[in-house]
Amino acid sequence: VPLMMDEALDYLEKRQKRDPSFTYEVIVVDDGSKDQTTKVAMTYCKKYGSDKVRVLSLVKNRGKGGAVRMGVFSSRGKKILMADADGATKFEDIEKVEEGLKNLQPWPNQMAISCGSRAHLEKDSIAKRSYFRTLLMYGFHFLVWFLCVKEIRDTQCGFKLLTREAASQTFSSLHIERWAFDVELLYIAQRLRIPVAEVAVNWTEIEGSKLVPFWSWLQMGRDLLFIRLRYMTGAWQLE
Repeated sequence: VPLMMDEALDYLEKRQKRDPSFTYEVIVVDDGSKDQTTKVAMTYCKKYGSDKVRVLSLVKNRGKGGAVRMGVFSSRGKKILMADADGATKFEDIEKVEEGLKNLQPWPNQMAISCGSRAHLEKDSIAKRSYFRTLLMYGFHFLVWFLCVKEIRDTQCGFKLLTREAASQTFSSLHIERWAFDVELLYIAQRLRIPVAEVAVNWTEIEGSKLVPFWSWLQMGRDLLFIRLRYMTGAWQLE
């Protein structure tokens, strides 16, 4: 968290000095963790002020999707960026996804989404992965394409920029609260005809990920089937 927060706030403060009309807030969501996340994040709140840094602590673990949704619904900006706390994507790459969002104009009903993507790094990452992890990756990509999202190659990069209207429409319809929530988010956007850009960003493998490949990917595969079947049968509906 400190590495990501230091980098993000350094960038945001410098950008605000260059352009006084630029305003920002950083919302840290502690998803019911038992470590010192809230305590560490609160030091930044004290340093920069609660108008710029806010900390939300969930009593019970909700899953990444539930935590991100809580942050989105608590946000006040015209544009909302979701980013992982590990800092795998350089924060200055926000300018790339902003450009992707800009290129989608005119936005229908002020709705648009720009997704950071690691698809351009796939060949290099395969060389570093085990055969089993590579097989799981291709299997997951196929299921995403076959069942849910056709046009986005990397649905799982945790660096996505949404207009406020797009965030409101998609997150208010979200059911999946764990790792596959990104897929449902983009599936909803696809169904609502919200334009989506995929933009290449820098990405670094960070040690210490809590995602256990086999069991988490099995759960994600199950969630993909749920997404497709429940929307097809009308169990889940979009307004």
